[in-house]
Amino acid sequence: MADPRLFPSGSDDRRDDSGRRLYNPYQDLNIPYKQLYDLPTSPEFLFQEEAIAQRRSWGENLTYYTGIGYLGGAVAGAALGLRDAARGAEPGEPAKIRANRVLNSCGSSGRRVGNTLGVIGLMYAGIESGMVAARDSDDWINSVVAGLGTGALFRAANGPRSAVVAGAVGGVLAGAAAAAKQVGKRYVPAL
Repeated sequence: MADPRLFPSGSDDRRDDSGRRLYNPYQDLNIPYKQLYDLPTSPEFLFQEEAIAQRRSWGENLTYYTGIGYLGGAVAGAALGLRDAARGAEPGEPAKIRANRVLNSCGSSGRRVGNTLGVIGLMYAGIESGMVAARDSDDWINSVVAGLGTGALFRAANGPRSAVVAGAVGGVLAGAAAAAKQVGKRYVPAL
């Protein structure tokens, strides 16, 4: 135990599990910092209905899927660009030319694939959130319909046959992702 003379009255004497005093940089200041800076420990929701919901809001969903799509697409596109730059390298090229080729190719492919997957994520999130609002339930049907709609809408400009095929592929991929999520929840232990 620490010497009580080291802690004048009024100092913060909070301790951790092992009995050591926690560091408090404000202990000698006579300001009401606890009222000013301590964050609440309860979840911060504006309405009680938000606290009851067990899923992200439509705006959070939209931001999440679009961001994940763009980031994943940019990384994958950069990898494709790196492969293309390595294939296009000619023997005897100076290092500056090779580096320029790599940067240009990675940037170009990363932007293109990232934008494509970001738009797909945006459409998927919008359709899924619309389905949740329309059906007032959150289940696998919403994911499959969102995948169908996203694939069909994304390839609609290429004609009806391409839209149907892309819709089927999107629905199958979304259904497989929903099934994998359920299998993961059931059989994979929580870490």
